[in-house]
Amino acid sequence: MLAKNYKALLENIDQAARRSGRDPETVKLIAVTKTVGIEEVRRAAALGITDFGENRVQEAAAKVANVPEVRWHFIGHLQSNKVKDVLPAYTLIHSLDRSSLAGALQRCAERINRNVNALIQVNVSGEQSKYGLAPEDLTGFLKKVSTYDRIIVKGLMTMAPFVDNPEDTRIYFRRLRQLRDENATADRDLPELSMGMTNDYLVAIEEGATMVRIGTALFG
Repeated sequence: MLAKNYKALLENIDQAARRSGRDPETVKLIAVTKTVGIEEVRRAAALGITDFGENRVQEAAAKVANVPEVRWHFIGHLQSNKVKDVLPAYTLIHSLDRSSLAGALQRCAERINRNVNALIQVNVSGEQSKYGLAPEDLTGFLKKVSTYDRIIVKGLMTMAPFVDNPEDTRIYFRRLRQLRDENATADRDLPELSMGMTNDYLVAIEEGATMVRIGTALFG
């Protein structure tokens, strides 16, 4: 079932990218493993999946430790006091959303002498239940984060509302792409857009997603 699901996902990603005139190779599948165990992660890695996403530090610890050969992405809300547990093991943090977290990342990165790759989370929909910066705060936050020499901002992340018709999410993904384009500079091109999950990833790709975070459609 896992192999069949993966094959179908790759075909769907390919078609969605081509519909928008993009190279399918520019879209990365992040396999979200919060509901699966170590052996299933290993099976997914054996299929060729290279990037995995987790959103809870403690629950993910055993998986991250036991499958270190893949790239781990932290995709959930990150508490500042958990930075020390996340920073050494994760390739990319998708959820930088406040100054206190940026400061914690900078300090921890200095201690362990490494840089931090991060995406800034933007709450494009304005839903109270979602984390992330308000769109109007993004430019100022980017300027502030640019003063932290250990944090490398790779792009933006958002979560669309869960709706019955995926087409209704298009405006949110399009807005994130517009925000990226408005804030990109010669020194900061913000190449990555992490947006789209099982229910809406095809629309997200059509609107420019470079990373889609897929759990249910892959693992069931």
